[in-house]
Amino acid sequence: MKYLGLDLGTKTLGVAISDRCGIIANIYRTISFVQHDYDQLLPILKDIVTNEQITKIVLGLPKNMDGSISERGNITISFQKKLESYLGIEVVLEDERWTTKQANKILLEADLSRKKRKTKIDQIAATIILQSYLDRRRKGNK
Repeated sequence: MKYLGLDLGTKTLGVAISDRCGIIANIYRTISFVQHDYDQLLPILKDIVTNEQITKIVLGLPKNMDGSISERGNITISFQKKLESYLGIEVVLEDERWTTKQANKILLEADLSRKKRKTKIDQIAATIILQSYLDRRRKGNK
């Protein structure tokens, strides 16, 4: 199985992809789009899913620190439903609390400039989201 990991922002979508065995998440790309116009992402993601033979998508779900669903979380859930309908494959939600902070830490440790960090942050966050899901799945905790 091959998985796609997504970190949905207001103007960018971080994308990660797994290896063919579904064990390791890798950076794929960042997609920029017009703020809040999530529909324009659908054909782009369809191309990726088709070309990369993706069998499942893992979408980061923003939550509040108490575990409740945030406003951004509700937008993400709506996008999940659109994606599933449009692509015809399962889109699972993965808690993304702390992923941006983790991604920032990784990029700071790599000593990247602020400008370079800004271009990579969404890709790293998507990779963390996907790897978290893959690790949990491998341990049997779907």
